[in-house]
Amino acid sequence: MMVSKHYKNIIILIIVIGCVVFSIFSFQGKEDASNATVKKEVVQKADNKLEIPVEYYPEETTKEVNQKLDSLLKRINKRHDFHGSVLVAKNKKIVYQNQVGFADFRKKVPLKEESVFQLASVSKQFTAAAIMQLKEQGKIKLTDTVNFYFPEFPYKNITIKNLLNHTSGLPKYFWVAEHEWKENKAPTNTDLMNVLPLSKAQRFFKPGRNFDYSNTGYVVLASIVEKVSGLPYNQYLNKYIFEPLDMRNSFVYSYQNDTVRKNQLKGYRLYRGWKHLTIGNTINDAIVGDKNVYSTAEDLFKWTYALNSGNLLSKESLAQMYTKGETIFGRKVPYGFGFRMDRRDDKNIYHYGKWNGFSTALTNYLEEDLVVIVLEHTSYNSLKYLNKKIKQIISENLKV
Repeated sequence: MMVSKHYKNIIILIIVIGCVVFSIFSFQGKEDASNATVKKEVVQKADNKLEIPVEYYPEETTKEVNQKLDSLLKRINKRHDFHGSVLVAKNKKIVYQNQVGFADFRKKVPLKEESVFQLASVSKQFTAAAIMQLKEQGKIKLTDTVNFYFPEFPYKNITIKNLLNHTSGLPKYFWVAEHEWKENKAPTNTDLMNVLPLSKAQRFFKPGRNFDYSNTGYVVLASIVEKVSGLPYNQYLNKYIFEPLDMRNSFVYSYQNDTVRKNQLKGYRLYRGWKHLTIGNTINDAIVGDKNVYSTAEDLFKWTYALNSGNLLSKESLAQMYTKGETIFGRKVPYGFGFRMDRRDDKNIYHYGKWNGFSTALTNYLEEDLVVIVLEHTSYNSLKYLNKKIKQIISENLKV
């Protein structure tokens, strides 16, 4: 059968169009597949979260303990003006979590699990962990001196290790900020590092000779974190600690530089035995590293779980953080890196904090795998007693 030239041209045209359409769809399919791979890779890289399970013991197991701890909280709230949160964990599971009292006294708003407390000096362990992360990455050495990072720093031969375990002998930055800072705003870490070379403040002793608890040392450590990482301290903690551990209610707050967050508490003091007055900010409240981490009891549980499980730092780094320091004369000091050590029991790792009405405590009984977290914001003064009482109730009533 003969096909006219006209129809032959039509058939050729249809074939050509079909090939073009096929090519287009084939290319589009490959491009989509390529994009899907890229998106998947991006998701994987962005997903830096560590799996930190928040598990609770069954109610029937903790019923008696919960009743006794509830009763304890109500009693200290009524008798001793305790307004705060308590969390107890055993074998990496939560035994007890509760809060009592008010978040806002004027509005009579009760505290809740999401209420965020200023950690005061409990903040120091986050600074120490940041330093150890940078050490593990080979970006710093514990034997490095401060002058390696800040050549103008006026106090010579102080190592990072001296800063970590409070054997630096540095003067108190509170005095410097209150007597030598002339601006109308509260100084930041950068401001303080710039004013120290001009300061008249003398160090207490040459590095390594003694132990003297130093807030200044942890301010300098936070400044080293910023210098080495290229990130502001708050952004570093958020990116490398808070976000990976899903500590969604934790952040760093610098007065005059950051906005107040949702559920962020104020500190109070009791006036004439009945009225709660808010405690205002001071010239020292823009400084970070030694304080000014805000968090919740549950977030601190995640933090402690991650540390003790080796999820955040290596076991070697954790061992250094949990080991007593020593002077150049070989005398042991009751402090590791960001943590205190009980003088009689090296396995009792803890830290207390007190600042602007906030009283905080994180205690880690390593041999018993027991963690006790207490956060309070009305100038409560008996944290050691409360901590001891909580441990006693757990020891006598929890059978796990």
